Amino acid sequence: MTSTKQVAVKIDNKGRVTLPKRIREALGVESGDIVFLKYDPENRQVRLARALNPFDVLAEQAIKEYQEGRTRTIEEFAREHDIEL
Repeated sequence: MTSTKQVAVKIDNKGRVTLPKRIREALGVESGDIVFLKYDPENRQVRLARALNPFDVLAEQAIKEYQEGRTRTIEEFAREHDIEL
């Protein structure tokens, strides 16, 4: 994203706003993605952040461990944690 940290957007008659392309790209969001809005009443500001799917986070971690050769079978995991299968 360019050095612009503030942009003006217009609210439509249904209360919707359109995020400019450079903001969407900076956040890594696309059509259909979910974002979080957090309202700060003290400062009368809204913060926006990309919502992460917890399964995507787990999958990324699993892929990383696999690529590093640190994966284990379910049987190995069960033995290490005293779990009876």
